[in-house]
Amino acid sequence: MGLQQDTVTWFVGILFLSTLFLCSADVHHYEFFVRESNFTKLCNTTTLLVVNDSYPGPEIRVRRGDTVFVNVHNQGNYGFTIHWHGVKQPRNPWFDGPEFITQCPIQPGTNFTYEVILSDEIGTLWWHAHSDWTRGSVQGAFIILPAENETYPFPTPDADQTIILQSWYNGDYKQIIDQALATGIPPRQPDAYAINGNLGDTYGCTNDTIFRMQVDYEKMYLLRIINAAMNEQQFFSITNHTLTVVAQDASYVRRFTSDYILISPGQTMDVLVSANQNVGQYYMATRPFSDASAMPPDNITTGIFQYTNSEGGLNASLITLPARDDTNATNSFISRIRNTNVTQNPPLNVPTGIDRRVFITIATNTVPCNTSQCLLPNRFVASLNNVSFVFPRIDILQAYYNSSTGGVFTEDFPLNPPVFYDFTGNLTGFNTRAELGTRAVVLNYGEAVEIVLQATQLGGGGSHPIHLHGFSFYWVGSGSGNFNNETDPRTYNLVDPPLINTIHVPGKGWAALRFFANNPGVWFMHCHFERHSSWGMDTVFIVRNGTTTETSIRPPPSTMPRCPGT
Repeated sequence: MGLQQDTVTWFVGILFLSTLFLCSADVHHYEFFVRESNFTKLCNTTTLLVVNDSYPGPEIRVRRGDTVFVNVHNQGNYGFTIHWHGVKQPRNPWFDGPEFITQCPIQPGTNFTYEVILSDEIGTLWWHAHSDWTRGSVQGAFIILPAENETYPFPTPDADQTIILQSWYNGDYKQIIDQALATGIPPRQPDAYAINGNLGDTYGCTNDTIFRMQVDYEKMYLLRIINAAMNEQQFFSITNHTLTVVAQDASYVRRFTSDYILISPGQTMDVLVSANQNVGQYYMATRPFSDASAMPPDNITTGIFQYTNSEGGLNASLITLPARDDTNATNSFISRIRNTNVTQNPPLNVPTGIDRRVFITIATNTVPCNTSQCLLPNRFVASLNNVSFVFPRIDILQAYYNSSTGGVFTEDFPLNPPVFYDFTGNLTGFNTRAELGTRAVVLNYGEAVEIVLQATQLGGGGSHPIHLHGFSFYWVGSGSGNFNNETDPRTYNLVDPPLINTIHVPGKGWAALRFFANNPGVWFMHCHFERHSSWGMDTVFIVRNGTTTETSIRPPPSTMPRCPGT
């Protein structure tokens, strides 16, 4: 059933894409020079690994269906990789980027050219390092404009502006997580949050800069908002202005208005705003949201939405954002996101006859800490189905492609939790230990897949942004409490579910997603809270080749970085 449906989907998709792109696709080339540079914020100078000496890094701006080559030169002190977040890379996992999943790191003094193949993505995505915590400073926007002769499914904006929400640490991001993993304790909290690298006017350092977006009265602007924060979901608003959400994760959604948005790490959101208020200066602001027991710092970071020829101080300067723990505001916003039936979106094709079901519980756990640097008897880890992922020293894609999997990974990730318990209840005294392993899920090409992600109260609890590489998937349902496989599927939205790549799994609740396994390769799935991913809240989905060349992994390039010790 899944294979037949997928064949139809593939054919319709090819017709859709060729109609848009056949005569207009272009090729672009970028050069990324990655090295340490000094930045002064919070009245403190910090050395960061960045691209082309900028934080955030350079913006890639292309059209739908184009191909992009990015030559990455490592002029820093340690290896890293780059991931093109939300780009599906059809049949092209070699250039997806997660370290030791699809490639080994680009070593200092070497370079590697990525081939980024766009298909039906439209709107805003981003790129970031995918090694340790280096994405905290190695990051930038990936803007995908409509193809030639393609229109927006909303009024054409007069201009657009990228807004990147970030976590700022006084210190090197890699050193922060390296120290935390060595000692077994959680990494420290950020010192501030930033908007496009600016900390605003709330932190007390007079030298800090504030981001200003200049606008003209009665003009319409498209904000391309990216949450690049390390571990923080974020509320965002512009004082006295209404936001109209039009896209999420490079797919159009049904338009709706709101005074604020909630955006999780990894997610992108396209938002229209009209400069229709009295000429002046208005705060834009962001603050974190959390429903976990360990809260992030409740800092508000500001920018300014500034009308041309405005004079004097800030108009209506009172910042109105939901409280840091306002779960109702979060759920209310997320529940309004729906797919939209426009020609610019791929034809809606939600899997119905499911071939493979995977039920995954999400937890933070502990294991014994046995090194000399340990500060406590146990160290923190995180898990999916009680398996805490261990990164191998040879990338999984290479081992899989060469049929040399021994000692690298196993194909036995549990499709259900090893123990069923009251996931969202009081788990005081419950065994929190996890099993370490590098275990993958193997899917047949064309299978219709459903994954249910269940948050648990083990560890800190709370919600999780889960990102799947290589696919956009339909978010078909979510709810509170423990998932009931008999009654909860009746509540699924199979009519207009959004097509996304990073899903918000609510604290003390669950979320369900569906997709067709029509992209052969090795694809990482992980929590986009970096501390959780570093602790092992990850797994791998391997999609086997189909029966034709067009449904099989492309051969590896000869330039793949060598793995350490090989």
